[in-house]
Amino acid sequence: MSSPLRVLVVDDEPLARRRVEDLIARASGVEVVGTAATGPQAIAALEKHQAEGEPIDIVFLDVRMPGMSGLDVIHEFGVDAMPETVFVTAYDQHAIAAFDAAAADYLLKPYDDERFAQALKRACRAVRFRQVEGRQRPTSAEAPTYLERFPVDVRGQTAFVPVLDVAYISASGPYAELHARDDVYVIRETMQEIEDALDPALFARIHRSTIVQLGHVEAMMTAAGGSYSVRLRDGPVLSVSRSRRHDVLERLSATPTRASKSGA
Repeated sequence: MSSPLRVLVVDDEPLARRRVEDLIARASGVEVVGTAATGPQAIAALEKHQAEGEPIDIVFLDVRMPGMSGLDVIHEFGVDAMPETVFVTAYDQHAIAAFDAAAADYLLKPYDDERFAQALKRACRAVRFRQVEGRQRPTSAEAPTYLERFPVDVRGQTAFVPVLDVAYISASGPYAELHARDDVYVIRETMQEIEDALDPALFARIHRSTIVQLGHVEAMMTAAGGSYSVRLRDGPVLSVSRSRRHDVLERLSATPTRASKSGA
């Protein structure tokens, strides 16, 4: 069995920390390995676990704390170095800043058990996505390998969607939507993270908010005003950024046959 995901709980209110700990204790596959009451304590705990080779996977982070806020913790420790973060606060005006900091979710106090469980699942799913991507990253002596399946939350369970079933991916606020056959799955990943995880011979970023599987592209079109788009063989027409047009054309010319068969 895989080791439980390691959770750090950060809140200046003891009762708030205890509530998160109690709710996590009821869940499987996760365990609280540390708590902190201040921003500096949170950074010290993150650094300690990282130095010991057992970095924190998920942090439940209060936004408003005396001296150093939760957002300050992220900026001090580094956005890219942070674990998957669930912000917890009584103030909804921090939501936009939380998602700008790539938070996995945002819990507004008071929250119920079901909402907490939803946030925990989103964070766990994001950790699994990172782990899958990390396992498939090559060493310097290896040929590149790429993501083969997306972990997605389906009715409370984690399902795995083969990347070759996904015709295109579109940004939707802080989320991304996987358009696979007749289904749409929502994941909490940035478009850049997804693009980096996918085989560039099979997928191309055609717009800031869109990635397509090249084998699904039926035609590239130019409108009278000079805008560009691609038509997928199952119907959707998607905009192509002017700056990406030449790259998309080159990628389409070099698309492997197996990608075009994936949706058959």
